[in-house]
Amino acid sequence: MIDLMSGMKRTRYCGEIRLADAGQELVVAGWVQRQRDLGSLIFIDLRDRTGIVQLAFDEQTDRAVFDKAFSARNEYVLMAKGIVRERSAKNPDISTGEIEIEVKELKVLAKSDTPPFEIIENCPTAELTRLKYRYLDLRRPDLQKNILLRHKVFRTTLDYFDENGFINIETPIMVRSTPEGARDYLVPSRIHKGSFYALPQSPQLYKQLSMVAGFDRYIQIARCFRDEDLRADRQPEFTQIDLEMSFVDIEDVIAIGEGFIQRIYKDVLGIDIPLPMPRLTFKESMERFGTDKPDTRYAMELFDLSDTARGCGFAVFSDAVQSGGSVRGITAKGAFSALTRKEIDKLTESAKGMGAKGLAWARLNPDGTVSSSFAKFLTDDENKALLEKAGAEAGDVVLIVGDVKNSVVFTALGSLRQEIARKLDIIPKDQFNFLWITEFPFFDWDEDAGQFVAMHHPFTSPMDECLPYLETDKASVRAKAYDMVLNGIELSSGSIRITNPELQNRIFNLLGLSDEEAYQKFGFLLDAFRYGAPPHGGMGLGLDRLVMQMLGAESLRDVVAFPKVQNASEPMTNCPAEIDNAQLQYLGIATIQ
Repeated sequence: MIDLMSGMKRTRYCGEIRLADAGQELVVAGWVQRQRDLGSLIFIDLRDRTGIVQLAFDEQTDRAVFDKAFSARNEYVLMAKGIVRERSAKNPDISTGEIEIEVKELKVLAKSDTPPFEIIENCPTAELTRLKYRYLDLRRPDLQKNILLRHKVFRTTLDYFDENGFINIETPIMVRSTPEGARDYLVPSRIHKGSFYALPQSPQLYKQLSMVAGFDRYIQIARCFRDEDLRADRQPEFTQIDLEMSFVDIEDVIAIGEGFIQRIYKDVLGIDIPLPMPRLTFKESMERFGTDKPDTRYAMELFDLSDTARGCGFAVFSDAVQSGGSVRGITAKGAFSALTRKEIDKLTESAKGMGAKGLAWARLNPDGTVSSSFAKFLTDDENKALLEKAGAEAGDVVLIVGDVKNSVVFTALGSLRQEIARKLDIIPKDQFNFLWITEFPFFDWDEDAGQFVAMHHPFTSPMDECLPYLETDKASVRAKAYDMVLNGIELSSGSIRITNPELQNRIFNLLGLSDEEAYQKFGFLLDAFRYGAPPHGGMGLGLDRLVMQMLGAESLRDVVAFPKVQNASEPMTNCPAEIDNAQLQYLGIATIQ
């Protein structure tokens, strides 16, 4: 029997009741976590988003209420009125473990089929099954905790930026498709057949136009969309804390970003983040860690063997250096037992997957002897110099990559560094290492296109000292760009923007866009800059990634209510779905099978 709610309203959340409430009459509501039948006594653990409270039923007190409790099963929705009393058998593992509610009135508001999995923390059921029934998965206390923390981050974000003079401005979701690095999601227009809106990869152009409009400090917690391959820290639709500021330089934007992080961690987690955050230039980060988003919680930094290898007898090393590349390595301290030959073979395949032609190695046995893949090609002095450069000692393992392209060397070693750190379990838990990466290259060479492209986006300003050689030495041009990195994850990316129309056109031309093409794609922005554009800059910070890192979660799917899976589909609603022919014809669209 299903009871109506009339005459009884919830007065307290389950997880909020304490011993100080003893003697009070309260009404609680929630889902049955479990029922325990002890014959003449029944206990029900009732769960809502705040926690669990124990309901107590005595056969001698009220038989009708007792019978309802007897019929209750897991995930039934109940409402109970009763008196709070001290428990005889306390449970120190829950916040309400000192009390229980002696139930006087009980309503069964909804019954439940047997769930496809148990609603518990760290549920062992396969993720795909849980995502199919995501509304049940979200009842689990650990996921609810994640979503509630995300809510606190959202609320504190708005408070912080409001206190610092930022104005919340919403920008359109249906926009013009512009090239920004990833593929757009497109929305067909019913009225303008053959034309499409795009879902925004970011509000970049609109927030710059907000600066031209004179709002001077813009903030938006914006939904963004990118059609790109998914991974643990990437979803096709994501939430970005987007900001822009006028009359500022790099230091002003960084100061606001640092203050925001310090406030969020203090208010939400009670953790003090020391400021200022460390900084590395892009060049320093690549040379030390092999990546522009380094995890600095552990050492194992790259070392450069190029000078040592330049004239050695090992052609793989010497040829790489003489062809303009480099030879670099990492030393895994005390890894002799963990990194066996079999494990090194696996690492070699990983390195090849990153573009390297192979992986040279040396294992320093605890007895002082050395086994190596390259020792026979080098003299004793060269081998000694190489191991000294690596800082290698007995029990260590040295891994080396050489290539004519430094990018290959950095990518392979940066990836191996992370993989080995996980294998050795040397990454500290509950540690938050923030840093800024600055002075990014303005241009990035695209092998497939055979030309230079913008590393960030074409509205990023080059550094002033690089302007004289924009056309003559693209590889050396640095940008007024900055990324915030946390534990190996890029949290935010930003830059000071170009506001000079002549410089903007110059950049477009260098990126292969003619004046006509540039105006066709970005004419509205170029026109706006003709009417007094203030100097401005900003950044976008991934809210999903921030929450993921704060919680130590393994995937964005743990902090997003209704996520997509690896193939960008949603198992619960089975989207994307096919559209019937009538709808397609109405939109003037034909599909290719």
